[in-house]
Amino acid sequence: MSGADEAGRLVRPFALTRGRTRPSRADFTLITTVTAVDPPPDRAARPQPEQARILRLCARPVAVAELAAHLDLPVSVVVIMLCDLLEADLITARPPHPVSGATPDLDLLQKVRDGLGRL
Repeated sequence: MSGADEAGRLVRPFALTRGRTRPSRADFTLITTVTAVDPPPDRAARPQPEQARILRLCARPVAVAELAAHLDLPVSVVVIMLCDLLEADLITARPPHPVSGATPDLDLLQKVRDGLGRL
């Protein structure tokens, strides 16, 4: 058995998005919180395997960036799949809560960015 067979079915990102390269909505950022609707609507079509995996991961609120990391897929691909799930009413998406009155510490943000770049 080859390594690809042992790792499971290999699905190309363009197949997951049905060839689409742009999301149909602008609801998602890296820190948008996504949660599966429980129970799913009665009219909901059976999700594709990758969508079902997203729904399992979204049983609790999870950020888009975290989903992409768990799925080992580019964020752009995950966002396109999330748009499909949102349009099917299978998930909810919540933007991050703004921090009122606080100004970001740009020096700290630069250090975090530099640290992430070294990973």
